[in-house]
Amino acid sequence: MQTLPFSELGISDGILQTIDDIGYEEATPIQTQTIPLLLSGRDVIGQSQTGTGKTAAFAIPAIEMISRQHGKGVQALVICPTRELAIQACDEIRRLTTHTERIRTAAVYGGQDIERQIRLLRGGAQIVVGTPGRLMDHMRRHTLFLDNVKMVVLDEADEMLSMGFREDIETILRDIPEDRQTALFSATMSPEIMEITHQYLRNPEVVKVIRKELTVEEIDQYYYMIPHSHKVEAVSHLMDVYRPVPAMIFCNTKKQVDELVSAMQMRGYVAEGLHGDMKQQARDHVMQMFRGGHVDVLIATDVAARGIDVSGVGAVFNYDIPQDMEYYVHRIGRTGRAGQSGLAFTFVTGSREMNELRSIMRYTRSEIKKGSIPTSADVMESRRRRFADKVRDAVEGHDLEQYRAMIEEISSLHDLSAMDIAAALLEFEMTADGRTAMPCAADDAAFARQERRGEAERSERSDGRSSRGSRGRRDRDRDRNMVRLSIGIGQNAGIEPRHIVGAVAGETGLPGRSIGRIEIADRYTTFDVPAEAVQIVMEALNRTRIMGRRVTARVFTVTEQY
Repeated sequence: MQTLPFSELGISDGILQTIDDIGYEEATPIQTQTIPLLLSGRDVIGQSQTGTGKTAAFAIPAIEMISRQHGKGVQALVICPTRELAIQACDEIRRLTTHTERIRTAAVYGGQDIERQIRLLRGGAQIVVGTPGRLMDHMRRHTLFLDNVKMVVLDEADEMLSMGFREDIETILRDIPEDRQTALFSATMSPEIMEITHQYLRNPEVVKVIRKELTVEEIDQYYYMIPHSHKVEAVSHLMDVYRPVPAMIFCNTKKQVDELVSAMQMRGYVAEGLHGDMKQQARDHVMQMFRGGHVDVLIATDVAARGIDVSGVGAVFNYDIPQDMEYYVHRIGRTGRAGQSGLAFTFVTGSREMNELRSIMRYTRSEIKKGSIPTSADVMESRRRRFADKVRDAVEGHDLEQYRAMIEEISSLHDLSAMDIAAALLEFEMTADGRTAMPCAADDAAFARQERRGEAERSERSDGRSSRGSRGRRDRDRDRNMVRLSIGIGQNAGIEPRHIVGAVAGETGLPGRSIGRIEIADRYTTFDVPAEAVQIVMEALNRTRIMGRRVTARVFTVTEQY
């Protein structure tokens, strides 16, 4: 399916700069086909599944339209079936406006304080993302005016209809000027969907990104729930236990490829990267080394690895969940070839990525089993077994007489027993085999905490029962084990508690309920996190953006001034 670089889609320099900062190399199929049509003003029907990048497909044209017209009030309205999708879409739009001035967004949905939403709307939001029920509520309250709306997006329209929102959707659409531009996205095209398109869209262009269902055979697939900050250690542990040399690791961005290459090289692996910013001569050299067996780990983006035909790959790592489900099949298909079994490991951070993984399982009709990161003891035991096998093979297949003589000489010269010499050689071998970064108990503890958090969260969701007294005791215990952090962004930037919860949970995998009291001042925000997760949270926030801004997280003190 045809894809193009974003630079060939008619996108302005500001958004291209944002895309380059994020590190994306190429548009997905739905983005390649939809963005130019929406930029030209056409109505569009996009038929595609979840996990195809459709949010950017409508967000980029909406941002471009608003930046050109500089109009007032709400100019783009995105209607989503659930609060989770509304939050996700709004966050993606905000990220894409990093280098686009004077564009404000607001998400409105049930379960959130409506007064806060009213303040955001009165603050001049030009792009509003919301669920049908809450949008109708604001319309009744006269806190949402749609007279100036130029673009409407119905996201996951089939899901909205199945949830009984058709009447609400039609009420909203009737309140918007008829000369608007409309985009409808749906995984299926039911008769009810077609009725809406005939009634409310004007001569729409149909874009279909429909894939045949694929199965993945002869590949053992595993996923690991893990914070972003622990991924490098997780790769190292899995590499040390499974020894899948050579291996391929896939990342979503060029920046992540470069960072991971450096991290793996520091741990003693022969690692090389492959992405679109590299010159062709450099890429050819890397591939020549990889095919020649001179590279342990090839770390690549999907675009750079396209068309590469390699055999004998021991394992594929999905360091990032792929942007498009079809990419997952292309990635893991590089192992398990020629009748050999293969291994595929996927790292998952947070509930959103877990939902994306479930979509991949449905798409590929395959089971991806939940795995546990090997512990330090597992790594050492694996090394012991490999060393024992090497010793056995050497004893059975070689003439060792000259080496016995060397042992006797060393023993007599230095008054050492054969056992002492063997132990010293074993230590040397195990250290060399362990590369420069030996596993440690701290890593095991971090992985174990992540496992316990996941199990506790699942248990609480399935049970749902807790007495008020036990909850109170648990909260008091938690307060004693919390540390207050601060970031230099506050109410003046429109930050809300959900942005903090989303950033921390999304980047670290911590459950949202583990985050304590959040207080938002004009120019800074403070919040409580578990003491054992302080370093993880600070590292994660210091490499991400909140509402499009870089932040620096630090331990808060009462004397701190902003």
